[in-house]
Amino acid sequence: MTDQATRPAAEPEVPGGLATFVEEWEEWHAEHQRVRADKHGFLAITSINWLDEEPTRFPDAPGAWSTGPEGVTVRLDEGEELVVDGAVVHGTHHFGVIAERDSLYPGFGEAVIEVAKRGGHDIVRPRHPDNELRTGYTDNPAYAPDPRWRLSGRYVPFEEPRPITVGATVEGLEHVYESPGTVEFELNGETHRLTAFNGPTPGSLFALFTDATSGVTTYAANRHLAIPAPDAEGRVVLDFNRANNLPCAYTDLATCPLPPAENHLPVAIEAGEQLPPPRPAKA
Repeated sequence: MTDQATRPAAEPEVPGGLATFVEEWEEWHAEHQRVRADKHGFLAITSINWLDEEPTRFPDAPGAWSTGPEGVTVRLDEGEELVVDGAVVHGTHHFGVIAERDSLYPGFGEAVIEVAKRGGHDIVRPRHPDNELRTGYTDNPAYAPDPRWRLSGRYVPFEEPRPITVGATVEGLEHVYESPGTVEFELNGETHRLTAFNGPTPGSLFALFTDATSGVTTYAANRHLAIPAPDAEGRVVLDFNRANNLPCAYTDLATCPLPPAENHLPVAIEAGEQLPPPRPAKA
């Protein structure tokens, strides 16, 4: 669906030259595949379970699980055990109150159980390395790295950070992220703007977005773009070659956030990860 009217027009200079640019992208892409296929990664999740005050057992995890004002609790029957922070536990174990978007990973056998809070709800997601979704995963297709999609931009901070509520791939679930500002960039003489959220390292940012390729050659719900910290003048680099899929592209057991409405770009960003490979057929 290449449209020259929506592609960067000039061949920009890249640090280290084209060969280095391609090599670094290939390393980035390979690392994403490695993390995605990790034995306890998202592809290993076998169920998502929303906890309440009633102790409930699940077929892919030991114990009866519940939550309440004091946080998450598991009651293990005789012969059942978990490994928590390197120690074997039996009987009743209290995990306490878990912060939003935090996760704990007690283990049992070759598996782990993610105990987490998402959208204000406590959940349990067992992760089994032999899950067919993980063992059948193959490399995710991506557009060939192209320096023309490494764009210069401007960071425009808000006077005060703003809480931004976004939807989720789980119906009825909402996420709240703090946005310190927007990032602006130009494409074919037009200015585009993305609401940005705080990234994992101090000063870094990320954006969730869709564009004219979404649902055609790229995942329909969203893509994620990491943005290094702005420099002293507010300049940023948006390398769309590194736009990647969130876990919801691969499993229905994820709670991924959706982009804010203003982050739909009316152009085709033909860079970064494309549609995920087909999922293994269920038996």
